[in-house]
Amino acid sequence: MTQKITKKEKLTAIIAILKGEGTEIDTAELITYCEKEIEGLDKKAAKAKETAAKKKAEADGLTDKVAELLTDELQTTADITAQLEDEDITTHKVSYRLTSLVKSGVAVKEEITVAGKDGQKARKLAAYKLA
Repeated sequence: MTQKITKKEKLTAIIAILKGEGTEIDTAELITYCEKEIEGLDKKAAKAKETAAKKKAEADGLTDKVAELLTDELQTTADITAQLEDEDITTHKVSYRLTSLVKSGVAVKEEITVAGKDGQKARKLAAYKLA
């Protein structure tokens, strides 16, 4: 029965070969090991790309929802988020979608001044409406 060579031993052998030193492990076995590792990395990268595309497709659904809520009147990000009535959707997610809608020409961004509450200073907020 042959003893299984660990990953650490294989990598150490590869370093030894690169340094010009000899090794007990067959070079053909090391080549096979490297090819399998590269194949594994390729699979992992393909899976990550697939997952990213899936997440982007889901995000586009939120962009559509946000676009549907836009009117001819200015609305703040918080107002639009409140209309979505979903705990998982944050103002940051909505703000990102609104920015992409502005870049694509669907929406217009303007700055509005909102009166402060209980004697606080007025605040300037970004507001959005249909282009």
